[in-house]
Amino acid sequence: MDTVRLGIIGCGSIASKVHMPYMKDVEGLEFVAVADQVEANRTRAVETYGVEGFDDGIALMESRKIDAVLITTPHYSHPELSMAAMQRGLHVLTEKPVAVTAQAAQQVNDFHAKHPDRVYAAMFQQRTRPAHKYIKQLIESGQLGDVMRVNWIITDWFRPNYYFATGSWRATWKGEGGGALINQCPHNIDLMIWWAGMPQSVIADTHLGRHHDIEVEDEVTAIFRYPNGASGVFITSTGEAPGTNRLEITGSRGKVVYESNSETGEIYKLQFTQTAVAVPEFSASVQEMFPVIDCRVDDVTPPDYPPPHHKTITQNFADAILGKAELVAPGEEGIHSIELANAMLMAGVTRQRIELPMDRSAFDAFLKDLIAKSDR
Repeated sequence: MDTVRLGIIGCGSIASKVHMPYMKDVEGLEFVAVADQVEANRTRAVETYGVEGFDDGIALMESRKIDAVLITTPHYSHPELSMAAMQRGLHVLTEKPVAVTAQAAQQVNDFHAKHPDRVYAAMFQQRTRPAHKYIKQLIESGQLGDVMRVNWIITDWFRPNYYFATGSWRATWKGEGGGALINQCPHNIDLMIWWAGMPQSVIADTHLGRHHDIEVEDEVTAIFRYPNGASGVFITSTGEAPGTNRLEITGSRGKVVYESNSETGEIYKLQFTQTAVAVPEFSASVQEMFPVIDCRVDDVTPPDYPPPHHKTITQNFADAILGKAELVAPGEEGIHSIELANAMLMAGVTRQRIELPMDRSAFDAFLKDLIAKSDR
């Protein structure tokens, strides 16, 4: 195979405004078809890009006109469509989240394990930002030392009530499966895990519809405990303006501070402060009551990262199918951010500490109860 023929399932906002415009620039990929049950969405894509249109995703998969699919439908349909595509011999790139629950994500992972020749990727384009890769390198190289604390205030996801009114599925337990954690923050949660690993337990304070007339969470403050004893704090909201995007990761050899705009990617600050010696070693040996540890401060300027960011993942997906690259964001890894989001939601609503890995069946029952209550 020299060229990957791609079909997009779902022609809504994320597909039409973000993905379709860059498809012509992805090397080794040909955008040939779309599927959408909404005729107006499907017709717009067909007329704009000269592709073939289908009114059903399965019909597109069985047309034999594509080699791979990009899934951009509402959240709950992602696992079913991913497995249906793999079953029909197609490669899969799915928008975030890969599923609404960790149990559903595990089902896809198990299914993919039975079809290892299919490339399965997740749209975690934030992993490719130079600043994020720099932070990853600081940790993996040991320059930051052992991670001791992770704090992320990520409240610049402001959404007005109008945003939630644009789709009947938005901000509902039945249609979306959650709010800020499952919709706005999957990338942030994925990055925290990518950098620092999975926590071992979570407690949280979660507000449902605090700032908007919605069923789901729009403000969360969570506290993590990691296996090595490190702590973490994650704060998010879709009701604050102006919001804040500030990350601090403290290690035994210093800290990194990162401030940026979540929507545009503009960097306000990226600073790495490294201690001359490891802090535990300094603390054990110094003979002063109020010592000052020697540090070197580096203000880092990563290279420019022009949009569209999603194209980088799609190019990587095509390259992986053609045997030219390893995946930046394997679909199997999408389960981790889902499980942590599930844990934060359940911990906050039930006011209980959730141990990880969590009881996934218990979360499914918890979500079903939320759906049932919303139907009354």
